[in-house]
Amino acid sequence: MDIIINGDRPTILVTNDDGIDAPGLRALVQVLVSADRYIVQVCAPDSEKSAVSHSITWLHPLSVKQVQIQGATAFAVSGTPADCASIGVSKALFPSTPDLVISGINMGSNCGYHIVFSGTVGGAREAFFNGVPSISVSYDWVAGKSNINDYTLSAEAILPIIDAVLVEVKNQTYPRRCFLNIDLPTNVANHKGYKLTKQGKSIFKMGWREVSSDFQGGKMLSTMTMETYLEGPAEYDSPTVSADYRFFQREVRGTELDKEDDTDHRSLREGFITVTPLGAISQAEIESQAYFKDWLPRVAQCFSSSAFRCP
Repeated sequence: MDIIINGDRPTILVTNDDGIDAPGLRALVQVLVSADRYIVQVCAPDSEKSAVSHSITWLHPLSVKQVQIQGATAFAVSGTPADCASIGVSKALFPSTPDLVISGINMGSNCGYHIVFSGTVGGAREAFFNGVPSISVSYDWVAGKSNINDYTLSAEAILPIIDAVLVEVKNQTYPRRCFLNIDLPTNVANHKGYKLTKQGKSIFKMGWREVSSDFQGGKMLSTMTMETYLEGPAEYDSPTVSADYRFFQREVRGTELDKEDDTDHRSLREGFITVTPLGAISQAEIESQAYFKDWLPRVAQCFSSSAFRCP
């Protein structure tokens, strides 16, 4: 199927937070290039940048280096996923603005409150801020069950969504007030289909434990599970050891899961490919809005009195 926008094949910009050499990004790019119906660009961090949320580089210039990825024009950037999306759509690096930005495929799901931590989602959100349609994509990697080929299966599974979005972009009917967050289940080869979901409230409860100065931690995923496909400990950059320093390692101490139906995490666990529209920011729930609508006038009234004896 050919999708022509303004007389040309559509341009897709790919970024991520696992780094430009990550297998998830490479599998996605390979599938897009093999489809032979897109112009594929890559602008991704030069090293792993998981869980940096929407962090941006402000005070220092970015370093950018062109790298070889077959079938694509690719650059490795010293910044965050949001930096990469920003410079990628700016026309400073590429000659034109892409028709679609895809951030991923992330190693680990990005559901519920973990969307706040996610650099993968941050890359897609930055494109959305710049008026470019975008999708963040994550695969629910589980150590011992998943393998590298699952990234290719995930990329192939979302091609219909990518093409459908590009058709809407071509027809100027795609909604511009949201972007999409897609999560693919661990058993992606036998997924149950696409399911429209809402962002839930699932979260891993985190704590801290004191460790020795020579401790080497694992790679923290966007899922906060500490699972990794890498063998051996990750490099650990510690300050110069002296008696003045103590060391603490973050660890998972429990999980709080969604109780509602049609949430992203719950549907993902049921084996669906979840498609969750997201906005720029998370708004408070209706109940909280109602509470503060009554609360704020009372606060103002208290401070306007001389007694300041409000409960």
